[in-house]
Amino acid sequence: MLKYSPVLVLCACSLIPAFGQSGELSVSGGVSRFNNQNLGDLGAPGSGKITLTNGFHLAFRFTWNQGSFFGHEIGYAYNRSKIRFGNDPSQDVATPIHQGLYDFLVYATKEGSKVRPFAAGGAQFNSFFPPGTSVYYGNQVTKFGINYGGGLKFKLGPIWGARVDFRQCAMPKPFDFPNQSGWMRQTQISVGVSFNF
Repeated sequence: MLKYSPVLVLCACSLIPAFGQSGELSVSGGVSRFNNQNLGDLGAPGSGKITLTNGFHLAFRFTWNQGSFFGHEIGYAYNRSKIRFGNDPSQDVATPIHQGLYDFLVYATKEGSKVRPFAAGGAQFNSFFPPGTSVYYGNQVTKFGINYGGGLKFKLGPIWGARVDFRQCAMPKPFDFPNQSGWMRQTQISVGVSFNF
């Protein structure tokens, strides 16, 4: 039986392309912009608003393309923003946001095309870290939300590619400050490179 093992491995490997499945690992960077970013106030008259400012966005994604026009994507994103206390004068305090996501992808062109426009939608968690804390303390505030958007993928060679992403994330507001209401939206615009296998 052992003498046939190499033959079995080669046969199994040759079947993988028949299922039309491929994977991608990518890293992207860009901007993070917030809409409806008013987080409330400190509860005292004249204390001023508390807002979340815009920042930068860094994302790592693993994509599994299932068939010619569909795919699945899981990822992690790091966002660096600031909480702004008051209006005049204001005080800004750095606030990291960690995100984990799952998206279902629908492509407009088949697998192997030089350019692949896609639409994406799914769910995510958003962990906000209060000013002065770190990921090691375990005192983050986690909110669950949805995301949607799309982008373009470009084939640069047999294993290398590039991508442009536009995503919008909708989520409840963190930290439960007084006079807080509604959800906020985060717009992420990023460019990146991918390793395709």
